[in-house]
Amino acid sequence: MNKIKILIPVYNDWQSVFKLIENINSQVSTLNDEFSVIIVNDASTENRPELSVDLNNLKSIQIINMKENKGHARCIAAGLKYINEKKDFDYVIPMDGDGEDRPEELSLFIEKINDYPDTVVTANRVKRSEGFLFKFCYLVHKYLTLIFTGKIIKYGNYSCLPKSAVNKMVNEPATWSSFSGSLAKIVKDRKSIPSERGTRYFGPSKMNFVNLLKHSLSIIAVFKTTLLIRSIIFLIAYLLLVTGKISAITLIPVVAVIIMMISVIVLSKRENFLEFENSLENISSIDQIK
Repeated sequence: MNKIKILIPVYNDWQSVFKLIENINSQVSTLNDEFSVIIVNDASTENRPELSVDLNNLKSIQIINMKENKGHARCIAAGLKYINEKKDFDYVIPMDGDGEDRPEELSLFIEKINDYPDTVVTANRVKRSEGFLFKFCYLVHKYLTLIFTGKIIKYGNYSCLPKSAVNKMVNEPATWSSFSGSLAKIVKDRKSIPSERGTRYFGPSKMNFVNLLKHSLSIIAVFKTTLLIRSIIFLIAYLLLVTGKISAITLIPVVAVIIMMISVIVLSKRENFLEFENSLENISSIDQIK
């Protein structure tokens, strides 16, 4: 029997998180592994309601309360570090707490790790629930990542990490900035399950265009050396191509690439390993609610 920790970051979305936990409890009822939930509360300002339902299929539920808000990616990073140092586990499954990562797919993870033990399994998106414009922007993000890093990243945080991979993740500075970028960097042999992006349980999605752009650049920043090399090659080739035809319009791609390079260099400074190492000092309290 595998001991599986489900890691959920939350900021002012308790209603969604508690509904997610109820659905997780229902979905794991037919599975033979031991499931526990660890919620990282990113210094929420909303009061947490009481969890009154019977969650008999979950071994335990803990809420780690953080002193200062650090953001979604760093919540997951700190949660991984906490689990790696403090818990007895075989696998960790990070999930978004709003319902967009579907608990119905947990059984697919279990099937896959039974076939491929000690292997990272990612939930690769095959269907999204957002509108056309967002889907288009996400497609642009995916291909920009491919062009400038050589990586196709079809997954987000929703994944199943064996203990060996968690240990690598907490020793990689990039995890402090981008979960999926870090995973792509340090784990080459991965399996996947097909995943549909669910709809939020309550309220609108928090992933807008600005957040998507920041998310995309954070992933690319993990591979900043590759980006810089490919960007320089692109600029040299492009400027040779438009020699004698330089105008405000033909210079747009040049300016765009330079802005991207600067943005990535700035974002790469988020990979602060000292902050990551000391992230558990940001814990104010831990509540055991089951």
